[in-house]
Amino acid sequence: MVILNCMLNNFSITKFRIIQSPRYVFRYCCTYVQGQSPEHRVREYFYFIDHQGMLFLDDTKIKNFTSCFKDKKFLAFFFKRLRLNNTDRYKDFPYLSLCGRERNYVKCDDLPIVFTQVLQKENVETGKKEDYFSYNHAHELLMIPFEPNKIFMSVHSGRVYHPAPEVIGGIGLVKSSLAIEFSSHFYFENGAENGPTQFNWQGKEYKLDCEWYKLKI
Repeated sequence: MVILNCMLNNFSITKFRIIQSPRYVFRYCCTYVQGQSPEHRVREYFYFIDHQGMLFLDDTKIKNFTSCFKDKKFLAFFFKRLRLNNTDRYKDFPYLSLCGRERNYVKCDDLPIVFTQVLQKENVETGKKEDYFSYNHAHELLMIPFEPNKIFMSVHSGRVYHPAPEVIGGIGLVKSSLAIEFSSHFYFENGAENGPTQFNWQGKEYKLDCEWYKLKI
């Protein structure tokens, strides 16, 4: 697959995606202008999420820590509104975050939810600290309960996944540095080629649920 980016008419961007197969060549063309207004008082923007969970404007040429969005409140506002793009516009951007009259179209390297940190939060009823999985660099503003028995490692890619909010597909990627840390806690009863069967977390061994992810990938 080859992606060619062309700058047209100042900030208008056309992306040509050419997919080659043994018999056919398919071409998909997507043209947009950041901040364009297809309707009265409606603005559209286009974003990209990398495999580390960092959010960028899609047309940012160099995508790294210095060019990503870092404000935690903005990230929480943006990701809490993220949904599947069920509209007829910009199908090359499979996700959509609606913020008032702004339509924010989103595509990603793997999945839009990327877990970045395990945090502890005190349960006000029991007084005990419980583990939560924070995602997309919003720290305590974006997190769900951590389920160590549902860590899944793909034997094909080596990437690690965890349940995510259902509204955005029900599965999220674990960022690579954290996945490497988790990998030392895996046990493989059926051989490494068949994936891990147990996960040791904080001294407790969890039998991994090997079914939850099958309809989500």
